Amino acid sequence: MNGRCLHRAVFLDRDGTINVEKDYLINPEDFEFLPGVPEALKKLQNAGFLLVVVSNQSGVARGYFSLQQVEKLHSHMKSLLEPYGVSLSGIYVCPHHPTHGQGEYLYDCECRKGNPGMLLKAAEDLTIDLRHSFMIGDKLADIEAGYTAGCSTFLVRTGYGEQFSEYAAAYSTEVVDDLPTAADEILAINPCV
Repeated sequence: MNGRCLHRAVFLDRDGTINVEKDYLINPEDFEFLPGVPEALKKLQNAGFLLVVVSNQSGVARGYFSLQQVEKLHSHMKSLLEPYGVSLSGIYVCPHHPTHGQGEYLYDCECRKGNPGMLLKAAEDLTIDLRHSFMIGDKLADIEAGYTAGCSTFLVRTGYGEQFSEYAAAYSTEVVDDLPTAADEILAINPCV
């Protein structure tokens, strides 16, 4: 990484981890944080972690909504975090799907979780030390992406997490109730930079 100082990051799945799971969420007015999430993100940020959202958005590939609509939703999410003093270091989106995409989005890419492409791109862009970073998500794909990238991983029981908990041991993944619990676990072993 060209001798630049490396940062630690917490990679965050969006739907079911940060916000209430709603199938193919796109309307900003339907966005709703899960309990305690903004406060947990603030604690992680205060401890020196970069906060990076990595989100599969196959609704784009399927033609349900556009990348511009996704960006509008993310702008809304960022504005809701501002009163908490939380600033996301990056938001990375995969708009592809290997079998259900349309046009240019019908693509078996490296960015779609469980591949690590979004995490690797963020690590390059933001000079992140993946071995000292974390991935928090509610699906097996989140855990696979984090594990393959070299991060420590947490599976939350919110969203779809409960149905994937049986796979956690294979990826040395800790299963926790929610993002705030994962944040507390991270901070217990990494209190500050």
